[in-house]
Amino acid sequence: MLILLSSAKTMAGTSKIRVPECTVPQFLEEARFIALQMAQYDVNELQDMLKVNRGIAAANYLRYQHFHAEEEGLQTILAYTGVVFRNLGLTGFSKDDFEYAQKHIRFGSSMYGLLRPFDRIQLYRMEYDVKLPEIGGGNMYSFWPDKLTDQLIADVKAAGGILINLAASDVLPSFDWKRVKREVRVITPDFKVWKDGKIKAIVVYLKMARGNMTRYIIKNRLTDPEVLKGFIWEGFTFQEEMSDEANWLYLQ
Repeated sequence: MLILLSSAKTMAGTSKIRVPECTVPQFLEEARFIALQMAQYDVNELQDMLKVNRGIAAANYLRYQHFHAEEEGLQTILAYTGVVFRNLGLTGFSKDDFEYAQKHIRFGSSMYGLLRPFDRIQLYRMEYDVKLPEIGGGNMYSFWPDKLTDQLIADVKAAGGILINLAASDVLPSFDWKRVKREVRVITPDFKVWKDGKIKAIVVYLKMARGNMTRYIIKNRLTDPEVLKGFIWEGFTFQEEMSDEANWLYLQ
């Protein structure tokens, strides 16, 4: 099985955790091209393009100016610090866990396209809806699919032909998702809660559950998706009658 996760907006440049090695992102040249274009914009322009406050825009102006400094950067699995990543429990990972993760996790990124856990990346802020004149005025959704789809399908097939989609919905248009679903089996777990007599999605719980399910798969070296139906976390349990072959609901 291969797990697809989203990148995170929050990042760190250092970590006390050590992973076995560094690898080069498969779409590094594309990332450098995007960064070069973004480096042309001033703080005010970046604030508008990225829809962020001035402080974040200023920080990312500096990031883009130094993006090509090869001595900097951190492995993907350590660099992102969002809720999903904090729930991977990396301090409890062995060398074998990390090496298994390298083969069985991919991260969708508006800047780097598709990343492996050991790929060394720079600090950045980017959104899929940013439009750049240098790519014909299109955004990252028009830039990435032709480049990423073959690679994702190949990676899924190499990992057994089943994709566990734990990514946010905004990542999926960066691939030809219809083709992905035709060529490999895709299972999308969802996590919701009963609240006020209704089934609702609570984003922070969803992200926490995605991180914990990823950890469960990696730690247990799962190859059969049926085993995932037994995944239980903080009262979330699989709901057979509310799920279908491709969409699995876990309810708290």
